[in-house]
Amino acid sequence: MLTIRELRAGYGATPILFGVSLHVRAGEAVALLGRNGMGKTTLVKTVMGFLKPWQGIIELDGRPLTGLSPHDIARRGVGLVPENRRIFPGLTVRENLELGLSAAPGCPAPVRRERLQRVFHHFPRLSERLDQPGKTLSGGEQQMLAIARVMMAGPRIILMDEPTQGLAPAMVRHIREMIGELKQLGVTVLLVEQNARMALSVCDRGYVMEKGVIVFEGPAQELRESPVTREKLGV
Repeated sequence: MLTIRELRAGYGATPILFGVSLHVRAGEAVALLGRNGMGKTTLVKTVMGFLKPWQGIIELDGRPLTGLSPHDIARRGVGLVPENRRIFPGLTVRENLELGLSAAPGCPAPVRRERLQRVFHHFPRLSERLDQPGKTLSGGEQQMLAIARVMMAGPRIILMDEPTQGLAPAMVRHIREMIGELKQLGVTVLLVEQNARMALSVCDRGYVMEKGVIVFEGPAQELRESPVTREKLGV
């Protein structure tokens, strides 16, 4: 579904990605692992159109994404759960969820209701806080809202950038279960994580990134058992 080939990108004149190549098949959950500062978030920003690549190819179902605006990429079916949640703190939970629908213009009312009910099924706490401003939610609840907002758009593939960062163990388990349920719904996931143990417990395959290049890839079980994973990630 998602193909990235020889991607090079950076900020100003500073290169961050040095020819990254990876792919995500339809229905898969794939982990992109690495320590802080290795280029994982830069990759996500480039895929979503926030950064213009210097070189390389990004395709969704064989159609190029390079050069499209972020909202056009979202309307192609790519959803983003950004690092640090990035909800709208002054808007209510309801308003944040409604903004998720902006990536699906013309969505029929019955589909909207179905998506809202699905969100409440996975995150019942949000249904109890619909009229609360986002800034009044706990960190875990804000992460729920960030994921739920993307789900409202009905994406075909979701890019999750460090969704468990700073969360309590119980919430980390909940996010892990949520990723498993998204897979069952047919949603493809690219999970960017430092928490290799959690990521490899739910993903099918994984890539390890170091200093802007992919240094190791393979099935999740192989990465769990590999000394390379322990060396590069310290796990």
